[in-house]
Amino acid sequence: MFGAGCFWGIEEKLRITEGVLSTEVGYAGGHVENPTDQLVHDADTGHTEVVRISFDPAKITYDKLLDIFWKSNDPTQVNREGPNIGFQYRSVIFFFNDEQKTAAEKSKEALEKSGEYDKPIATAIEPVRTYYKAEDYHQKYLSKRGLKVCPWK
Repeated sequence: MFGAGCFWGIEEKLRITEGVLSTEVGYAGGHVENPTDQLVHDADTGHTEVVRISFDPAKITYDKLLDIFWKSNDPTQVNREGPNIGFQYRSVIFFFNDEQKTAAEKSKEALEKSGEYDKPIATAIEPVRTYYKAEDYHQKYLSKRGLKVCPWK
């Protein structure tokens, strides 16, 4: 599960990736039960916009998904991605098990050592604690509108 700014863009990028079986956008990591779009944007819910994916490991590895994630956002920005500002837009990898945690930490370390960025990598790596599916109008938002990327990127 990945948070990379507005969930529309990362969802579309992953949705069209071979080996990804399904995508669903939602809100994760916060302390408010059953958050809504309005609440996540107007209050301190602790939630981040995320895309939750199901994938076929015979067709795509978790490491490849991590590569896509890193290329889908600026991991040096804190609580923002492009024009979207706030904790709900932070860069974060939520892991479901120790194997994913280790892979995420190794990929972050490799990116830090690569010298690709002149600022520190700010992406958080956290266990999944809470997750709530976002409203239906957010699901496959770009695809429903015939878009491949967010219009403001």
